[in-house]
Amino acid sequence: MKISNHLDIRDFQRIIIENENIELDDTLLQRVNASFQFLKEFSKNKVIYGVNTGFGPMAQFKINDQDTHQLQYNLIRSHSSGIGNPLPADEVKACMLARLNTLSLGRSGVHDSVVNLLKDLINRNITPLIFEHGGVGASGDLVQLAHLALVLIGEGEVFFKGERRSTKEVFETEGLQPINVEIREGLALMNGTSVMSGIGIVNSYKANQLTEISIKLSCAINELVQAYDDHFSESLNATKKHLGQQKVAEKMRSYLSDSKLIRKREDHLYTSFEEQDKVFKEKVQEYYSLRCVPQILGPVLDTLEYTEEVLENEINSANDNPIINVEDQHVYHGGNFHGDYISLEMDKLKIVVTKLTMLAERQLNYLLNAKINEIFPPFVNLGKLGFNFGMQGVQFTATSTTAESQMLSNPMYVHSIPNNNDNQDIVSMGTNAAVICRKVIENAFEVLAIEAITIVQAVEYLGFQDKISSSTKELYTEIRKIIPAFSEDMVMYPYLEGVKQYLKNYKY
Repeated sequence: MKISNHLDIRDFQRIIIENENIELDDTLLQRVNASFQFLKEFSKNKVIYGVNTGFGPMAQFKINDQDTHQLQYNLIRSHSSGIGNPLPADEVKACMLARLNTLSLGRSGVHDSVVNLLKDLINRNITPLIFEHGGVGASGDLVQLAHLALVLIGEGEVFFKGERRSTKEVFETEGLQPINVEIREGLALMNGTSVMSGIGIVNSYKANQLTEISIKLSCAINELVQAYDDHFSESLNATKKHLGQQKVAEKMRSYLSDSKLIRKREDHLYTSFEEQDKVFKEKVQEYYSLRCVPQILGPVLDTLEYTEEVLENEINSANDNPIINVEDQHVYHGGNFHGDYISLEMDKLKIVVTKLTMLAERQLNYLLNAKINEIFPPFVNLGKLGFNFGMQGVQFTATSTTAESQMLSNPMYVHSIPNNNDNQDIVSMGTNAAVICRKVIENAFEVLAIEAITIVQAVEYLGFQDKISSSTKELYTEIRKIIPAFSEDMVMYPYLEGVKQYLKNYKY
């Protein structure tokens, strides 16, 4: 893929998820070079933050001309201070692509060797060691991006071919040259929202997977109970003016179009009843977790779509400071590095993913509680009741995991803590928000894996394999390749992990 100007969400997926290589368009390199040359001339005999001044609250200190290059190296090395778990390789690759894209706008005054080396690292799947903890998301992801900059100057560590290795060793093996700091390459690499945005891009992809899977599982449960079709009908859902709800209902109609189990209300409950009937044998309406799927997952879909819009705007924005404007022949000092937009969206996304998880947990409870569903044996136990346990054990896992996500759904966006000698007196905590959102998403895959296994066991119990929709049949078949139908108790954790990985590789 040739990068020239604008990257959309799908472009990121092609590069990060599908490992498509990138090329840099000549116009992009010309833009970067023009910005670099302008700053080189403009900064002479002027006070430019981060070029010939200290950083943060030490910006009042003038740096001697002979020390300006060393200043950038000092910044990178001193701020390579992250700790905790390393970020996954796909998230780091997304961070690198986001940083490359914003530097390519020609608003940062960097030498073109920076974008060229980033391109080479992305194409070779060489990902810097970047830690989860360190950034407050205000002067951007300073600490995490320092670890990226550290690799670009040939220091620190990287992950390559599944191993954690020294950058110097990998560069020598791959014939790569570190960048030379020219003017402000250190600050330009570190000032920005690329880590929280990169994690956010991966989060949004996974949230799309979860939403699609949740809709399919919800459809399957409606089939198992032979629900009526009016609650996902076009006529009903068109009366509420929310596009997300209408889209979810439309997907449900599509997935259930060839089901032999979904019923029409007019064929059953809208027929005449005997006068003496006081209690209907037919259930008039299903529980909310079955009947209100469009209303529950609709806000999830709407939120996700808006989050992707914000992410796409951010990765195509200049989120550096100062901003170099060649057209105006000026350098503007401001706060484009502040991560509030991403922080808020990651909080919103984790809230709706938690709600999706809660829906799955309630649907699971419906299937497992024989007193509620009046269809299946307790815990969808295909063995001997009292002697075997069915899905009883895994329900504890689903419940505790859902509870953890509920707790994690408290927002980071309003957890600003001043730091940096109060220079950063209000911060976004955007990277923390993105990392916690990722954890909530991971939890959701675990709960949906448990729900999916339960659904295929329920299909087995009813013998509905030839009556379910083709959508549910595909799900049934794929999960049966991972876990066989079981009546005797068995160790479940390897199967849970297997189904979870199947869901995480789901193509939506």
